[in-house]
Amino acid sequence: MIISNFTTVDKFILIGLTNKQDIKIMLFIIFLLCYIVSLFGNIVIIWISSINPRLNTPMYFFLRNLSLLDIWYTSSVVPKMLINFLSVKKTISFDACFIQLFIHLSLGGAECYLLLMMAYDRYVAICSPLHYTNIMHPVLCIKMATASWFGGIANSIVQTFNTLHLPFCGPNEINHFFCEAPILLELACADTSFNKMIIFLCAIVVAVIPFFFILITYVNIISSIMKIRTTTGRRKAFSTCASHVTVVTLFYGTIFIIYLRPGSVHVSNQDKMATLFYSVITPILNPLIYTLRNKDVKSALREITRTKILNQNM
Repeated sequence: MIISNFTTVDKFILIGLTNKQDIKIMLFIIFLLCYIVSLFGNIVIIWISSINPRLNTPMYFFLRNLSLLDIWYTSSVVPKMLINFLSVKKTISFDACFIQLFIHLSLGGAECYLLLMMAYDRYVAICSPLHYTNIMHPVLCIKMATASWFGGIANSIVQTFNTLHLPFCGPNEINHFFCEAPILLELACADTSFNKMIIFLCAIVVAVIPFFFILITYVNIISSIMKIRTTTGRRKAFSTCASHVTVVTLFYGTIFIIYLRPGSVHVSNQDKMATLFYSVITPILNPLIYTLRNKDVKSALREITRTKILNQNM
């Protein structure tokens, strides 16, 4: 058991998104479909980028990591949320709650760092195209991806144990659809001002600093793109970055709403919507954004489709 000292709560009740039964059924269907689309889209990206030799590049190596991360990211939240839509008792054990918190923070932190690595990859590709293959060699890509995953785990260890050592003696109702650190702090039977500051500092290290470097990276990228003489060249360069910029904006924007408010009172409905967006909606949108805006992926899909049709007709 991982229950801390002086804690009398052995389980939590997840209130979820709504208490209205008719809306619950509708939400169950919507989020089940969203979850299936998310799994299918991310698996397709991993599959296509793995079997197509043209997609065996650093950019798609990081995209495979992002898709794998998003699969686990949504899976840490959505299945339990779907079960609770149909359950009378929406309980989660103390241990399971903190395990969910640990996994979610690990994957969220890893995604923050991974988006930074993907920005650096685009920076090298556009600003130093002649040296791209020498700089972004496979060993460096593996090290960068590994650092992202370990960075997320380190962030999760700090935040999880920062919350875990607090006493929880009631109430045990979590006005959310999963266990999230800022919401759990509201239930602790102790002064949590120090804990809130730790969460705030972790958010700066994991989210703000990477986002700041991403901004610097794209300032340099845009500067380099504007130096390209042909309109076609500039359009192509912008196109390779547009998907990543869209994903970064969606993901970081909602994280800042949740974690960059030290000591503030949380507005539950706003927090639920923001968390829902970066935990569930963004992983669904990522494969759509990268597929619809990426000519290489669309071309690979068409090739696979044509090959299967030809094989069936033979």
